[in-house]
Amino acid sequence: MKKFFPAYVRVPLIFFIGFALMEYCIDSGDKPAFIKYPMVSVFLFVFLFILIAIEITLNAVNRLMYQLMTAEERAKLDYENSLSLQESTWFKELMQKLTKTQPIEKEGDLLLHHDYDGIKELDNNLPPWWVYLFYISIIFSVIYLVRFEILGADNQEMELKKEMAQAKIDVDEYLKTAPDLMDEKTVVLLTDKESLEAGKEIFTTNCAACHRADGGGQIGPNLTDDHWILGGGIKNIFHTITNGGRDGKGMVSWKTNGMKPKDIQKVASYILSLQGSGPKDPKEPEGEIWVDESVTKKETTVKIADSTAVKK
Repeated sequence: MKKFFPAYVRVPLIFFIGFALMEYCIDSGDKPAFIKYPMVSVFLFVFLFILIAIEITLNAVNRLMYQLMTAEERAKLDYENSLSLQESTWFKELMQKLTKTQPIEKEGDLLLHHDYDGIKELDNNLPPWWVYLFYISIIFSVIYLVRFEILGADNQEMELKKEMAQAKIDVDEYLKTAPDLMDEKTVVLLTDKESLEAGKEIFTTNCAACHRADGGGQIGPNLTDDHWILGGGIKNIFHTITNGGRDGKGMVSWKTNGMKPKDIQKVASYILSLQGSGPKDPKEPEGEIWVDESVTKKETTVKIADSTAVKK
């Protein structure tokens, strides 16, 4: 065996197998384990040293044992070492275990009384690996039949549908807490003082030039009344700031001008806090009065519920 896997092949092979196992088992992030953890490098060096020491020791033992052999034993060992892979004893034994074939000298015992135009048939044993694989296939088919056809387990299509549905739920939950992936569908109004202060600072830096610092409107429309050109409410305002106003004459898209979704949420919330603030000399209303339909529906539902309760 050593003839076909000499030391200069065995040592690097075993070393790199150990190296790969350590890299796989040790969580080192985006850096290799032997770089992030110096002790790993020390261990690998010691491991390589031990491998080389073992090879040197075994080589010395083999030489000593060879010197202690008789002339007949040396001749036998030299003969075995001169054989090719297919002729070696261990290879023949391995193939015998895998195939269970009979020696060519015993072919007469296996010969069947069939003769087809001079072609004869031998009653050889089936290879054990083939027989075992056949048995495993039968067992697998029984388990498969019971599980999927009788017990009704999920097939691949159903598993995919469930995983896709769960993935959608996971994505929606992640989007709720991922401000940089926020859009007009998931944005919510902020009312805390810290967020509104941050929104005011963003508004003063980027928006006051067109809407005035008090939101009363200059080039841009008045943001303190209840009239809106592209719709009010946190979702509409977030969409407008993100994608820009009307084509050719509206506000630019702040998404393409470096403003992140979480900053757009803060400035949109601050704009809504300016409602009814009554700035001095505000610009004339533009657009239409916007009413939050969701709030209106809730109020209507509450009134109907109260009315029903009174009648009862």
